[in-house]
Amino acid sequence: MTVFRPCIDLHEGQVKQIVGASLSDSAPSVLKTNFVASHPPSYYAALYRQNGLNGAHVIKLGPKNDEAAKSALTAWPKGLQIGGGINIDNAQEWLDAGADKVIVTSWLFPNAKFSIDRLRALAEKIGKKSLVVDLSCKRRGDKWIVAMDKWQTPTDTEVNKETLDMITEYCSEFLVHAADVEGLCQGIDEELVRRLGEWCTIPCTYAGGGKDINDLALVQRLSNGKVDLTYGSALDIFGGTGVRFDDAVEWNRTSRA
Repeated sequence: MTVFRPCIDLHEGQVKQIVGASLSDSAPSVLKTNFVASHPPSYYAALYRQNGLNGAHVIKLGPKNDEAAKSALTAWPKGLQIGGGINIDNAQEWLDAGADKVIVTSWLFPNAKFSIDRLRALAEKIGKKSLVVDLSCKRRGDKWIVAMDKWQTPTDTEVNKETLDMITEYCSEFLVHAADVEGLCQGIDEELVRRLGEWCTIPCTYAGGGKDINDLALVQRLSNGKVDLTYGSALDIFGGTGVRFDDAVEWNRTSRA
């Protein structure tokens, strides 16, 4: 059954909603921000905890976010997942700091090439149950190519059944941002959601383009209930007008009833 999975996106220590395609280290002036929170990360972590929204992902978009991320984890120990700059040297530290799971992307792609050896080593060190693999991607024709470094750099890896089957052996969950539509609130990548529903055999959360509460029913239909949905910029708690947070919580409550 498809459920709403919330997020806390951190940029320079603040909770923000950013248009994914505008993130660039080489041209920071092009960054497009939809929302900058007046509340600290811990506020959102506590809100999710109060509403039983397990499995929210906290994503550190670049440096200067560690303190903010730890404040969220302190507000809900073992209730959140943490991603952004995770590698084999710091993964256990973040689990010890209160993360339920760590989310890894770029470290698995040295020189933008996927390393099964790195994935295997990380899974052996922390256990696959504590590991989420982020396969956030950009569309290239009729394919989706994993993008790393805040979605700036394309890798050699296509998101398809073969890739997902290979990685499933070493992790407990997938996170997939459709970077091309992230933050635009103009609709999800329906074909990607459909394919993820066909290909995934472990839990998978899709993010990108969600614009109204009906997208939850759409994702459920497209994926046969195998894929969960994250809303960001459309949510009223992030300054959006498309989705009431309370409605998303209610969807989860009735779905699990």
